Amino acid sequence: MNKFLTKLDRYILKKFLGTFATSILLIMFIVIVFDISEKLEDFKLPTYREIFVDYYLNFIPYFVNKFSPLFVFISVIFFTSRMASRTEIVAILTSGVSFKRFLRPYLIGATLIASLSLFLNHYLIPVANKTRMVFMEKYIDRNYVYSGRNIFREISPGVTLYMQSFDNSENTGTTVTLDELKGQELRKKTYAREIHYDSTTNKWTFTDYWGRDFTKPGRSQVMFKGKSFDTTLNLSPKDFGRAENQKESMTTSELTKFIKAEEDKGSDDLQVYQIEKHNRNASPFATFILTIIGVTVSSRKERGGIGKHHLLGDLCLPLKVGAEIKGERITNLPEYAHYGFRMSGFEC
Repeated sequence: MNKFLTKLDRYILKKFLGTFATSILLIMFIVIVFDISEKLEDFKLPTYREIFVDYYLNFIPYFVNKFSPLFVFISVIFFTSRMASRTEIVAILTSGVSFKRFLRPYLIGATLIASLSLFLNHYLIPVANKTRMVFMEKYIDRNYVYSGRNIFREISPGVTLYMQSFDNSENTGTTVTLDELKGQELRKKTYAREIHYDSTTNKWTFTDYWGRDFTKPGRSQVMFKGKSFDTTLNLSPKDFGRAENQKESMTTSELTKFIKAEEDKGSDDLQVYQIEKHNRNASPFATFILTIIGVTVSSRKERGGIGKHHLLGDLCLPLKVGAEIKGERITNLPEYAHYGFRMSGFEC
């Protein structure tokens, strides 16, 4: 270990990881204070244990991991600019150490952080988010309203469902059409004024229904209608929940299976799930890019001190948040383009 890591490597690596941990602690303290002040009304209902164990214990690793490339960038700029202001970097380079060799401890630190981030993205964070999302749905997002219109679902092979709208607070869909096909042949078509999900029986009730049955022998079609009937469908009101909550609480294997199942159903609102899947792989590699950028812009000794370097790091947080929001809205880009945006560290 000592042969691989020289005294210079250990010195820079210690500063890198120490500054990274300190910046996380300071920023998380500020974030939690603002988050508590924003959710004071919502926090009147849950117990203190639910707030700190179910919510914040799972929120902290989620937030830290989400913005870890940015924390790396700020940390690298902070301690590298201080080294440059004390002429340490000039002394290192004039002693015969090349700039590539100087970068090695930075890349080792970035590798450790990126590896941990990959593990958290694929395994730990989704599991932690399950508890956090249950808390949010129960106390914070309890007034969420599904706003989708003209909903199509292939709920099983050959069976498609259309709803004009769905009210998730009442578990009720309106202007419903249920088609049953065999190959290209329409076997049965059912219309209903509304459809309602009964959580006690896990069945759907079609109200004021009518339709046509093309399977009766000796007749081209049979008309039918009625007040109501119950049936089971491969569909749940949870399928109309908040997309952000669903995608963040699934492990990568669960997310892959979910995307495949939704594609088989004919869902066309899968971009946010596909972006989430790509982001889990691409985002940790932004650590390397931002580390190299941070060293490059802060390793020179500037006249006037290190204020400009710190200002650059401080400006990255609002840019990161704004670009994150914009990136979620750009859902029609090809897959490789999303990887490029995520790996850039700003995800715009």
